[in-house]
Amino acid sequence: MSQSQGGFLITQIHHLGRRVFAEILKKRDIEIGPGQGRVLFALWQKDGVPINLLAKRTLLRKSTLSELLDNLEAAGYIKRVQSEEDKRKTLIQLTEASRSLERVYIEVSVEMTNLFYKGFVSEEIDQFEQYLHRVLDNLVDVESS
Repeated sequence: MSQSQGGFLITQIHHLGRRVFAEILKKRDIEIGPGQGRVLFALWQKDGVPINLLAKRTLLRKSTLSELLDNLEAAGYIKRVQSEEDKRKTLIQLTEASRSLERVYIEVSVEMTNLFYKGFVSEEIDQFEQYLHRVLDNLVDVESS
């Protein structure tokens, strides 16, 4: 039996997809990397969250997330604020600058989705995404145990 290449293919797709995504953003004069975009996307879904929750939602390690947050804060896209309920907690909030990026970022995300699934029918997309969810669940299970 030949060795499966799924993991290798996923890695290649990930790296190439990030480069293409970054290039499309750059053409629209948006200078944020895919990692930063991942954080902003999670915040556009729900703003004003603690770092722990943001790490869970993005599946990023706290050290990686912290570095991305530092860069986003320096660029004026997020701010750290102290929680009113629990003074020990720091919440991550969007700024007006990052809110103005949301529409364009979503447009680019749709463009990337169309590139990913060019030539696929909806049943193939559904089945493929079910398989990807199973792979992701397997990896989350390993990391959380």
